[in-house]
Amino acid sequence: MRLSVVILPYAAWREARAHWSHADEWGLHAGYTYDHLSWRSFRDAPWFSMVPTLVAAATVTTRLRIGPLVTSPNFRHPLVLAKDLIAIDDISDGRLNVGVGAGGTGFDATTLGHAPWSRAQRHERFVEFTQFLDRLLREPSSTLVGNHYRVVDSRQLPGPRQRPRPPLYLSALGPKSMALTSEIADGWVSLTGDEGASDATTYEVVRSRVAAMDAALERGGRERSTLRRLLLDFGGDEAPLASYEAFLDWAGRYGELGFDEVIVHWPVPDSPFAGDMTLFERICREGSAQIATW
Repeated sequence: MRLSVVILPYAAWREARAHWSHADEWGLHAGYTYDHLSWRSFRDAPWFSMVPTLVAAATVTTRLRIGPLVTSPNFRHPLVLAKDLIAIDDISDGRLNVGVGAGGTGFDATTLGHAPWSRAQRHERFVEFTQFLDRLLREPSSTLVGNHYRVVDSRQLPGPRQRPRPPLYLSALGPKSMALTSEIADGWVSLTGDEGASDATTYEVVRSRVAAMDAALERGGRERSTLRRLLLDFGGDEAPLASYEAFLDWAGRYGELGFDEVIVHWPVPDSPFAGDMTLFERICREGSAQIATW
């Protein structure tokens, strides 16, 4: 099992570069960041863009994998994004992971001026966006015509460093997105939070999602072992960063469910992600080494 981190792009680079450098130094598997124009309680606070953040992170790390977790159709065209990702994969010497989701419904979902998309509309765009991105990262040239996106005689040269493309991880909580994950993705991203009202515990919710993903793989005729499983700590009734023992217990329980990568947030002062940096460093240094043996 591997431990990774989400580093929110809230801090100026003179401060943020140390976060990424420490993540690399402390032995974490990957450092991810969110792709938003602004986000939740950070709406009126500093918030930097995903692409230049990852470019900068690539230049101050040597072994840490990096990537968006997740990017989405809310703000991106698949061709422009593919070109950006090819550049990041080159600058990082092939250390890019690409997380993609359907996009949320928060205030920044309509910042570009369109009306809010329904759940069905978000899923339809998500499918087309992901299928196009998958091809654009594999092909040297493309012409793609969809209901929402068009690409006419494009060039994706020289292509990504990783072949046939960087790993593609899809955030999927429902049956339709799980079916797409089974068909096209290298990895599946699940969350600890429950989007709907439920009396179930966080563990029970995640366990039910694991069963649903397994069923989707079986329907698609795909072996379970061919899909990486990532769990992002994002709400719920658990607190894996409350103590070192709490982290090991949390990682162990979800490792038993089949997750091979768990992801926590870098502590952010005066925010919902506030935490003890001394404890966090211990979890990163010792905890990541310990769960790597599981």
